This record gives sequence, structure tokens and C-alpha cells, in this order.
Amino acid sequence: MKYKNKIMKVVAVFTMLFAFVSTSYAAKYKVGVSVPSADHGWTAGLLWWANKAVKDLKEQEKDIEFYVVAASSGSKQVGDVEDLMIRGIDALVILPHNPATLQKIIEEAFSEGIYTVVVDRELATPAQNVFIAGDNVGLGRVGAQWLAEEMDGKGNVVVIEGLQIPINKQRVDAFNDVMADYPKINILDSQPGDWSTQKALSVMENFLQKHPKIDAVWCQDDDMLKGVLKAIEESGRKDIKTVLGGAGSKDIIEMIQAGSKMVRATVTYSPSMIASGIALAVHGVKNEKIGYLYHEPSRVILGADLVTEENAADYYFKDAAY
Repeated sequence: MKYKNKIMKVVAVFTMLFAFVSTSYAAKYKVGVSVPSADHGWTAGLLWWANKAVKDLKEQEKDIEFYVVAASSGSKQVGDVEDLMIRGIDALVILPHNPATLQKIIEEAFSEGIYTVVVDRELATPAQNVFIAGDNVGLGRVGAQWLAEEMDGKGNVVVIEGLQIPINKQRVDAFNDVMADYPKINILDSQPGDWSTQKALSVMENFLQKHPKIDAVWCQDDDMLKGVLKAIEESGRKDIKTVLGGAGSKDIIEMIQAGSKMVRATVTYSPSMIASGIALAVHGVKNEKIGYLYHEPSRVILGADLVTEENAADYYFKDAAY
């Protein structure tokens, strides 16, 4: 009986020790990351960068547990955020499928004290600690300035827009503002391509049938650019000298590096912004300063950089999904 009691005491001690060790190493903070599914190149890049950031941060931040989820629709993303909240997340990093659809659930998370970082697509009514995005106005402006110079300030251009959400309007308005300074450049047409390769292919096919003389195409997105190039190739048209997309995809930067005659530039709008958003959430949920900043930023806009053959290597990530 004494032997049995000793064994039970030893078991009890080990049980208490195990509980202490488990508590010591349990995650103190939980960070949820919600993004759209990888339905095209840019969102595939988004998921790749999210997973890379989590992998890198796990090596440094031993007290944080991460959850990364991807949704195929706005309603599915609402459900994902609800599930993350049930898990007890302390921080939410989200790129909304559609800001209007996600407005209410993000407001709910934010109001419950969850440190919230909204990425890329801004809410109509702000409900976050930090908003981080690429420079949509800059993407349109920088692209237009480069294209106007390449066209020597004259000629015909067609425009393929993205999804009809606010960031698309910001890009297109900035592009049009620059082109207004070049009265000899004619914008023949402007239609949505929804940032889809296939839809951009269809829109470009219609443009080619409708307009006998096109000098340049601005499609603001490197995924759509691929559809545009295919339509031009299949048409056999030789009048189009320049096609400009945007976002800085790996495939397009490779074309620039290879000296493509038609694709000579892109403008950055990198999906790596999600990784920066996750880093901001880690600092925010721990109430840590960022470098020597005395106040945390509430709005971060990343630069829109022109990428040409001269500097393409600086923006090329071989292992990236986009």
C-alpha cells in the first residue's frame, strides 16, 4: 500500500509538472488571418506570402499561434471570421473579399477588442487599428505617366479595369487624370475585366474587333495582361506596341528581364502586403513599438514603384507564387 501511495504521489507530481510546462509553452496570443481563395495569380501570391510570414514569425514569436484561412466568397469569409472569433483570436488580419459584405463582422471583431488589421480593400466605415494597402492612386498615376511617355504623347489606348470596387476607381481615376494632360492620346474604350485572365481575354477580343487602330493597352493587372497578350497573339494584329499591367507578378517580371518588346514595365502592388499586415498585428497585439516609432501607424500605404528591365531583379522572388 505504501508503494502504491508513493507511485500515486509521483504520478501527481508529474501531472502537475506537465500542466505547468504545458501552460508555460502554450500560446499566449492567437492571430487569425483571413484572405480570399487563390482564384487567380495575385490571390495565390497573397496566400503564399501569408504562409511565409507565419512560418518566419513562428521562429521568432514562440508565444503566438497563427490560423490562416482562405474563403471562396464573401459569405464564406464571414463564416471564417466568426470561427476565428470562436477560437478566441486576439488579432485579426483580413483582406476582405468585398468590403461591404465583411463590414459588419469586422466591426464586431474590432468592437470586441480584437486587434484588427484590414489589408488592401478599405471599409466604407473604418473599423480597424491599422489599414495597410498598396498605392492604388499611385499605380494608376505611375502607369499612366510611363505609358504616355512610351507613346510619345499621342495615339490610341484601350483600358481594361478590375472589379468594380473602390480601389479600381482610384486606379482608373488617377490614370485618367494623367491622360487628361495629353490631349493627343485618345482613350478609345474602358471596360471591366474583373482582374480575371479569361475575362480580360474576352474584353480584349471585343476591343480588337471594335477598334481598327490601337497603340497601347492599360489593364492595371498582370493577370489580365496575360489574357490581353493571348487575344493580341490570336488576332495577328501588329499595331499594338505596348501593353502595361500592374502588381509586379513573377511571370511578367521574367518577361521584362527577357527583353519583351511589348511588355517592358509593370508597377508594383505586391501581395506581400499581407505579410506586412501580419507583422503589424504581432506588434500591435503585444503592444510593442515598431523600431523607434513612438506612435503606432494607423494607415500604411506602400509605394507604387515602376519596374523596368533596369531594376527588375530587385523585385523578383523566384520561389513566390506570384
